[in-house]
Order: sequence, then structure tokens, then C-alpha cells
Amino acid sequence: MSEPLVRAERRGPTLLLTIDHPPVNVLSRPVLDALLGQLDEAEKDPAVRVVVLASAAAKAFAAGADIREMSSMGPAEARIHGARGQEVTRRIERLPMPVIAAVHGVCLGGGCEIALACDFVIATVDAQFGQPEINLGVTPGWGGSQRLPRRIGVARARRWILTGRSVGAAQAQSEGWIDRVVTREELLPAALELATELAGKPPLALAAAKYEVLRAADPRLDDALAYELDLWARLFGTKDQREGMRAFLEKKKAPEQDRSGWAERSAGFPWGRPASPAPGAPVGGKRKRNDGSGRD
Repeated sequence: MSEPLVRAERRGPTLLLTIDHPPVNVLSRPVLDALLGQLDEAEKDPAVRVVVLASAAAKAFAAGADIREMSSMGPAEARIHGARGQEVTRRIERLPMPVIAAVHGVCLGGGCEIALACDFVIATVDAQFGQPEINLGVTPGWGGSQRLPRRIGVARARRWILTGRSVGAAQAQSEGWIDRVVTREELLPAALELATELAGKPPLALAAAKYEVLRAADPRLDDALAYELDLWARLFGTKDQREGMRAFLEKKKAPEQDRSGWAERSAGFPWGRPASPAPGAPVGGKRKRNDGSGRD
């Protein structure tokens, strides 16, 4: 039998879930499904009080979604795949117990979005965080565009998402969403120590506190995630997405693009505008006068 993509190990009242998809824990559909299954099992087990999410890969927590898997998707397929990614992050967020991310190495794209959904993030000094989707002709689609501004503020989130640049653990901590930075040797012990502390709290009150804070952060997150998913899925099949992902897979720089045919390319997006009516054409069911009177 093949090794599980997400290993589960009990450490007293803590469930340690370790993503094990070498070499860099690319978040393929099977990995997402395995993670969902383990999270479901965690909630069913009354003895589990805290979940720690870690990585078996030497160089990464998770390097992001599987670009090869997504590169040929159209909008309909992308919507289904994006919904699966959002289901994982929403499941982490709604689990009635704390979830701690123990992050080392690369934590980009979907990996960063999974960490964002966790209640606590402990990271090593070599950890790198980022939302580089813009370089692939798409945007964050698993909650990153919604959770990151709520965590670090709009101005900083805009810089992360619009530039696609990565930041180190120290900067991520200074911007407000890494709880603690430690050495690689200290990472798992630090995460388990925090888990033990949390597991000592009354479980019902702990779940209520988690949900209260979640509601305070954004009571309409479901609507926001639906908006993100809609825009993310619409980008699939566009020239930006096709060329961006092809360049990534071929390890080349994506060609620069201009805004030619912008009106047609913007159809269906919120910044798209309907074509202007011809002079004298009916406006709102009436014909506009051209006598300068301003009256209909």
C-alpha cells in the first residue's frame, strides 16, 4: 500500500496531521481530499482537543496548488477545484477546536492560504510566505484575497497579492499573522507545547471563543469567499492564465501583455462596462432629447 498523503498521529489530546507529498507538498486534489478526510475524523473523535498541521517535506510546508493539474482547466473546472480548496480552508476555520500550523520552508499560494485559515501559525526562521498567483495570470482562490487583508490590513495585503513577492517569517510576524518564529529544531516542540496549553481549556468554551473571534473578523466571510471564487474561476481560460501557467511549467518568464481588446476581455468581470449607447438611443426605456434642455 502507498503511504498516506496526510499522516495522522495522536500526541495525547493533540492530533498531529503531517502532509507527506514529496518533494514539496504540492496541494493536488488527492492531497486536499486526504486533508479534508483527516479533519473530518478529528472532529468525530471526542478525545481530540487540538490539531497541529505540519509537513514531512524537507524544504516546504506546502509549495502551493498543483499548477500542472490546473493549467488546462476552464472556468467550470476551475470553479469546482477552487471550491475544493476553499472547503479545506473553511473546514480548518470552522473546526470546533484550535488548529496550529507548524510552518517551515516554502509556504506559498494554497499553502499560505491553508496557514491563514489556522488559528495559530508558528514558523521557522527560514520560512517564506507569499501569494504569487498573479505571476500565473490568476489570483488567490482558496481564501487568500479575503483572509490576508483581514489579518494584516489592506495596504500590506495589496502589496503581497498584487506583486506576488514572498516575505520571510520575521516580516510576516511583524505584519501581524505569524505568532512565533523559532528554529527548525524548536518548531514541532513549540507547536505541541501550545497545543497542550490549549487542550487544557474547557472544550465548549474554547470552540465558542474560536467562533466568536471568527465572527468578529468578518461576519460575511461566506459571501466574500463566493466573490473570490467567482473571479478566480473566470480567469481560467484567459490568455493571462494560459500563458502564465505555461511559462511556470516550462520554467520561463511569462511574456508581457498589453490591454488590447480590453472591453472584450473584461466581459463578466466587475470592472467591465457595457457598451455605450449610440447618440439618441433609448436610455432606461426612453429616448434622450438632443436639444440641450436636459429634459427627457
